[in-house]
Amino acid sequence: MARFMDVHHGFQGITEEQLEQAHKADLAVEADEGVHFERAWADPDSGIVYCLSEAPSADAVQRVHERAGHRADEVHPVPLSI
Repeated sequence: MARFMDVHHGFQGITEEQLEQAHKADLAVEADEGVHFERAWADPDSGIVYCLSEAPSADAVQRVHERAGHRADEVHPVPLSI
């Protein structure tokens, strides 16, 4: 399965609890699309949230985020890692 990093904008002031809630919302529906969200990071000052996942496609990642109520602004494949 491929890895993806997605980016969300507009989350200025996000708290750790809010990030955890959003991540849990993804986890609740991810299996329906064959996606697994591994981790999420946020910068409350810039309002940017990043999510790392394994998924069959970028579209599957986006569908999970849409169902969870926070569509990604960008979804990027991550073919290499160390």
